[in-house]
Parts: sequence; structure tokens; C-alpha cells
Amino acid sequence: MQNGISILIAILIFSILVIFHEFGHFIVAKKCGIKVLEFSVGMGPRIFSKKKGETVYSIKALPLGGSCMMYGEDADEEKLDAEKDRAFGSKSVWARIAVVAAGPIFNFILALAVSAIWVVVVGVEKPYVCNLSEDSAAYEAGIRDGDTILKYDGARIFTTDDIFLREYTTTSKPSDDIKVVYKRNGKKHSTVITPKESNRILLGITYSPSDLPATVLKPLDEEGAFAKAGGKEEDVITEIDGVKIDSGKDFANYVQTHPFEERDIIVKVKRGDEEVELSVTPKLSKIYETGFNVNQERESVGVLGCVKYSYAYFRYNVNLVVQSLKLIFTGGVKAEEVSGPIGIVGVIGDTYKQSVADGIKVVLLNLASLMAMLSANLGVMNLLPIPALDGGRLVFLFLEAIRKKPIDREKEGFVHLVGFALLMVLMVFLFYNDIVKIVR
Repeated sequence: MQNGISILIAILIFSILVIFHEFGHFIVAKKCGIKVLEFSVGMGPRIFSKKKGETVYSIKALPLGGSCMMYGEDADEEKLDAEKDRAFGSKSVWARIAVVAAGPIFNFILALAVSAIWVVVVGVEKPYVCNLSEDSAAYEAGIRDGDTILKYDGARIFTTDDIFLREYTTTSKPSDDIKVVYKRNGKKHSTVITPKESNRILLGITYSPSDLPATVLKPLDEEGAFAKAGGKEEDVITEIDGVKIDSGKDFANYVQTHPFEERDIIVKVKRGDEEVELSVTPKLSKIYETGFNVNQERESVGVLGCVKYSYAYFRYNVNLVVQSLKLIFTGGVKAEEVSGPIGIVGVIGDTYKQSVADGIKVVLLNLASLMAMLSANLGVMNLLPIPALDGGRLVFLFLEAIRKKPIDREKEGFVHLVGFALLMVLMVFLFYNDIVKIVR
């Protein structure tokens, strides 16, 4: 039953993202006087269609993608009929740029709107220092409780999540110095934290301390306590010694308030659809610590604060996508670790299943957070200068604007056709990746 509901929720979220994206193309095309032949959600054969005015509105069998088919989009002007003045290609280059860019922009608008709802209902984690130990590296660098972090390791900071993202995506060594800019009593200060080498009792895992499930990230320390006890990459930690763990943030709070000891603890994880109970003995490990603790408690903000932090949350989601892409292209994330549509459906399903026990409000809020991230993801990905995507089309349009004449349509069409074929190969690879993960 839950699996069916999870799939329906995933289809609904995908559909909302696609509708917003294609509606962006649609509404701007209409404003520019372009005739829209079909507005569709999904791919493949039609399962429903209705013509209203000059446009056919349809739903297709595969709930992936969508399209806004415009008159004369791919045809030569001399092959068009008397309505060629309403063709996509007959409009000015700047009008066509606006139409193409509108899809990703509408995804950003959706991500920003959902972020605003999230901030109003949930509140924000302001990035001020708290619970700082006097023998920590951060304290020795001059940082004190109550200081508000403005920059951390070169990254601008608006919320605590920005700090966690920087720590997760950094390519620096754990022992490298960290530059910090902070504000105290209205004045800016800067300092450098030099991490201290120390021994800590650890599980031997990495994870993201976010609102999403506490998933064990790759690569897993094969010599660590968690791996030795039978733990695996992508296990989702749901309970530690009887304490329920709903998110990476819950896990971070648990570790902070319950330092591990060299004794057996019971860790419950979710592995696919299976619940697994592990007996783990945390082990002593050498690490580099800053002792840098920041606020993880959410608080309400006023109207002006809502505007500021809605943008901050939206910016975080865009930055998350950009930094993840950097990790993929620099080898920080392996190709087999990238998820496709099936993997995303799995994440949506896990989010629903782990939230449903806490009530419909928690479910909706967690799914809204995921939707904001996915909408930002779709916007960024579509702006990449890849043929067949909006970004690839924008490259040709900007070249036309610079050259004052269009690129040869046949050559451009061939480039987009090759790009589409490569995207289909990539989609097959992602489906294969997702299926292999499920089988494992």
C-alpha cells in the first residue's frame, strides 16, 4: 500500500515540476504571439487529450518530461503557411530567448515559492555559534558563542545549512586551515581556524546533517565500526539505542548529545524495503576537529526575514545542485553513485514512509522541501549548455544575437538531434544504475 502511495506522490511531484516548466514556455510564447500547437505532460503515446482553442492539451503514458510544441519551431519559414508570422522562428531573437529561458526560470520561481512556504511554517536556522568549548580550535581562533557566521571556507553563509553544504562539498583536507568571517556586536571580524588532531570514538560513516533521511554516504570506511558490523553504503539510519532518527539533522543532534563509547550499541537501518538491526561497537579513530558548533534550532522570522531567508533557502538548493555537479565532474562522486528517475522516486518514497508516522503536516513539509530541491535541480540542469536542453538552445540563440544572423537550421537541428540521442543513452544508464542499486 505504502509503495503504491509513494509512486503516486512521486508522479504528482514530477508532474507539478514539468507543468511549471512547460507553462513557463507556454505563457511567454503566448505573450510573444507564438502559436502553441500542444501542451503535454509526460512522454510517449497520449492517454488523454483535449483541444481548447488552437492548442491540444494532453497527458502521455510515461510520467517523465513534457513538451510545449510551438508552431514553426523546427520548420523552415518557407514551408510554413499564411500564419508564419505566428511561428517561433519568425519572432525576434530576444523573444525566442525569453521563451526558451522561461521554462527553467519558472522552475526557479516554483522553488522560491515553496521555499517561502517552508520558511513561514518551519522557520530557519540562523548561523550563530553556540556551545563552544574553550579548548576547541574555533575558540582559540577568537570565535565565541553568539557570533554570526558570514563566510565559511570561502562560501557565503545565510543559514546553518550553508555551512554543512560547504563542509560536505569541500575538496580541502581535514587538516587544512579554515577561513571564517563572522559578525559580533554589529562589527565584522575574520580569523583562521587550524583544526586540532584528536582521537574520537566514531561509527566510521559520513552523512548529510539535513532534513532528509540519515543516509550513509559513499565512500564508506571499510575498516570503520559500522562497516565491520555489516552496515552498507546508502543504509538509512532510523534508530540508535532506542532513540528514533528521522533525519540527518536528528543524527547530528544525537551524536552531539550522546557521545559514543567503546561499547555495543543497537543501530537500526532501512535497506531498501528491509529493516536491519546492527550491533555496532564504535571504535577510537584519529580525526581533525575544529570544535565549531553552530545553531540547529529553527526560529520564526518576520515579513522581511521571510523574504531574506526564502531567497537563502532557494540559493542553498541551487548551490546544492551546482556543487554536486562539480563533484561529479571532478571525480568527487563516482558515475555509479548518480541516481536517475527511479532513484529519485525511491528518495520520495523513503521521505514519505519515514514521515507518515508523524502526521500529514510533517509529510507535506518534508515533501515540500524535496520539491524545492528538485525544482531548483530541474532549473539548473536545463540551463546547462547541452544540445537538446534549453541551455543548448540558448547557446545557439545567443550566438545568433551576436552574429546578427541565425545559425544554419539544419546544422543546429543535427546538433540537437545528437544531443537528444546522447541524453537518451544517459537516461538508459541512469535507469540501469537505479535498477542495479535496487537489486543489490
